[in-house]
Amino acid sequence: MTAALRQYLVITGNYWAFTLTDGALRMLVVLHFHQLGYSPLNIALLFLFYEFFGVVTNLAGGYLGARIGLNRTMNLGLLLQVVALAMLAVPAAMLAVPWVMAAQALSGIAKDLNKMSAKSGIKLLVPAGQQGTLYRWVAILTGSKNTLKGVGFFLGGVLLMAAGFRGAVVVMAATLALVWLASLCLLGRDLGKSRAKPKFTDLLSKSRAINVLSAARMFLFGARDVWFVVALPVYLATVFGWDFWQVGGFMASWIIGYGVIQALAPRITGHGEGRRPAVLWAAALALIPAVMALALMTGSGASRAVVVGGLVLFGVLFAVNSALHSYLIVRYARADGVSLDVGFYYMSNAAGRLLGTVLSGWLYQSHGLPACLGLSAVFVTVAALVSLRLPKPAT
Repeated sequence: MTAALRQYLVITGNYWAFTLTDGALRMLVVLHFHQLGYSPLNIALLFLFYEFFGVVTNLAGGYLGARIGLNRTMNLGLLLQVVALAMLAVPAAMLAVPWVMAAQALSGIAKDLNKMSAKSGIKLLVPAGQQGTLYRWVAILTGSKNTLKGVGFFLGGVLLMAAGFRGAVVVMAATLALVWLASLCLLGRDLGKSRAKPKFTDLLSKSRAINVLSAARMFLFGARDVWFVVALPVYLATVFGWDFWQVGGFMASWIIGYGVIQALAPRITGHGEGRRPAVLWAAALALIPAVMALALMTGSGASRAVVVGGLVLFGVLFAVNSALHSYLIVRYARADGVSLDVGFYYMSNAAGRLLGTVLSGWLYQSHGLPACLGLSAVFVTVAALVSLRLPKPAT
């Protein structure tokens, strides 16, 4: 086993462990506070700092990774997640909204430090010119991460029923602390540290390709989260009358399938170079939420078939779009100071999630699921139009 492969496996293992706790925590918070009687908008606001600090962290984290090394930013992310989980293990009387929002803020910082470090690290482990290998490694990392996030959704529902909210976060904090200790010993030193110390002004990307791709990514993830984060689990629990096992299990299955498709994306799309694949796959995706919204508004067909079937189709096409973007950002990023470009891109990703999360709670509470789906279609269409400005493949 080569040194590069060993480091890839360590990075992937860290990413997997973190993702399990991240997915479980999101499902725990949504279901627990829905059970306590919180409105969809109030639940969405619990994630406000999680998403906001994701924007800030990706921008500053790329700079930090280039200066001190990606090994340190990844380990810092693991440690902060342990602290965030420990904050939620307090007695129920102390779980006031500001306290939960503060814990979610730490979790948001931790998640994006971890993600930025993992995606940037891969760029440095694949020799220059081996773009097929780079696409496959990125797809495997991203797809497996999302598969485990789905497992985390299911785990969150199971732990909530088996151990309660407090017991669940204690178990996750203890497990992740062990992973953090192992990572301190195994992850290579100075991975990703830039040879030239970056200036603070280098935070903003000067590359047209990075800027265009970042804008498309923002609308793509806003389109997912505007109906998936808050509106969908609340809809499944209230309209369909599903219990925590069913909601967590269904959403977990969706994320797992989504992750599998992401890992297989290179086989589905062939090469992922240039703007054509990004535009065509986004255009196809925009049709799904548009048709779902129309079907729910007109009352044509059973709502269960529309939501479940539509979500499956959305997941397949969204997975391909996301995998293409994940490859292109690593492809376009500079080798020296890669975390700066990747951090800027994932800042836009976090901005899309922030926008989608807040709109998900507000739109669902005021206009219902069809409005969330309609805005999702608009956002994906914008992502497709923005992608038209990506550079053509190099000849």
